[in-house]
Amino acid sequence: MPNEAANQEQDFLIDLLRATYQNQEVYPILQHNLSKLNEDLALKLRKWVSDRFAKEPAIAINLARVIIKLSTIIQEFEQGNIASNLEIAIAGYETVLQVCSREAFPKECDIVQQALVIAYQQRQYILSRTIGELREQTVQTQSQINTLTEQLQEELQQAKLQVNDLTTTITELKQETSSSESAPEITSLIAELKELKQRQIRVEQFTSTAHTSPNIGQFNTAIFYDIENLTMGRSNPNLNFSLKQIQTNLENTNLVNKIAIQCAYADWSDSRLRLLKNEIQELGIEAIQIFDYSHKRNAADMQLAIDVMELAQSRPTLQVFVIVSGDGAFAALAKKLHEYGKTVIGCAYEGQINRILKSVCDRFIPIPAPQVKIEDIPTNEVISESSLNDDDILVVTKKALEELKQNIEQLSQLKQGGIPISQIHKILREKIPAFDQKREKHVEKLTTFLKKIIEGTNICLSIENNKLILRETLTIGSNGSSNKTLNSDSSYLMTKVLTTNSVNQS
Repeated sequence: MPNEAANQEQDFLIDLLRATYQNQEVYPILQHNLSKLNEDLALKLRKWVSDRFAKEPAIAINLARVIIKLSTIIQEFEQGNIASNLEIAIAGYETVLQVCSREAFPKECDIVQQALVIAYQQRQYILSRTIGELREQTVQTQSQINTLTEQLQEELQQAKLQVNDLTTTITELKQETSSSESAPEITSLIAELKELKQRQIRVEQFTSTAHTSPNIGQFNTAIFYDIENLTMGRSNPNLNFSLKQIQTNLENTNLVNKIAIQCAYADWSDSRLRLLKNEIQELGIEAIQIFDYSHKRNAADMQLAIDVMELAQSRPTLQVFVIVSGDGAFAALAKKLHEYGKTVIGCAYEGQINRILKSVCDRFIPIPAPQVKIEDIPTNEVISESSLNDDDILVVTKKALEELKQNIEQLSQLKQGGIPISQIHKILREKIPAFDQKREKHVEKLTTFLKKIIEGTNICLSIENNKLILRETLTIGSNGSSNKTLNSDSSYLMTKVLTTNSVNQS
């Protein structure tokens, strides 16, 4: 049934886009499907459009214009849930900005940015109104609690007075008479005294918990993981950390009741991060896909900060915000959260957290330093183990290729003419048990696998004779042209440029 519902939502989205593209009336479709105008549709729109932009770039700009038009229609649609309509429109505008740069499409870019400004203002208004309503409800609830507490205090005081009166009466009766005729009356009074004492105990217990009961079992914590900071960069990511252990350490603090939200920010299209997939799914962490617009900007940090502030305003029950990152840029975010009355917990590698960020956090929980990487262990110690797993094959292969430079004969080959791929294949099969089986689980072709391994090293692949060669042997000819030895990055960029040129020429 969930799959059927998801298919219906996607069909509904396609119908909307088709009607918009064909200039049909969209409002009747929206009116008959008010229940489908929700935040799930906004998420589906983001994913579907991002996939289309990636798979069919040739039609991206035309599709972007259709999405702009549909987003404008939904933003102005006044039926159903206005807040959900607005989130769908914002999702459309933001995905369009992935393909519309100001240089290439200034008109479309201006339209989208102006629409986004209006949409953000509308969202802020809705959030402010919601917060005001929640505050009013909170004040009313607190007022009711205070009134009830006062009534209970009065009742408790009356019960105490009655107990004192009965105690005095019983004492007097015991002193005045010892006849058997008074025994029933005394017994009745003692029973009434016991009942009043039990009532007094119940009232005191209820009064003591009146103020604390609303917080029992409250989901008060949100955790935000800066994955790039945890992996210590992109070029050679460190994956020797445990998200489960981080979560356990947080749950053991007296500040965290229950975890309501967990978000992990990264470019999840990076195949090297797939090792975190199972743990993220097991812990219920939402993987936030970040399309980094430029290496000079950290898009993940920006999106993380935006989400934190939005939740700080819209979710008053969230009182504890956990930032799993040592980036000093989050110090300003922590200070702003304090202005909203929130508690901030920092979590990062002990030796790699910014001192200012650590000082402004209410609590700091260190993460154990990364373990020694496989590259730092002698190859013969690692690859002698038959239990080598599929993911270790990447680092072990890289280590084996680096050791080629330690062999005089092989180093000479690398410098003079290169080592043929077939010979490299033979060397790797001799050094690494079940090399082909483990390697094929990553990619099908050996050359593609080797390109991935040598990325960032001084060994590169000659596309002219299919050999591995040292990068330092590259030369520039007298006519200014270089030889045809390219690493995987250069090959990719050249292919991209040629493809772009051929498209423009056509």
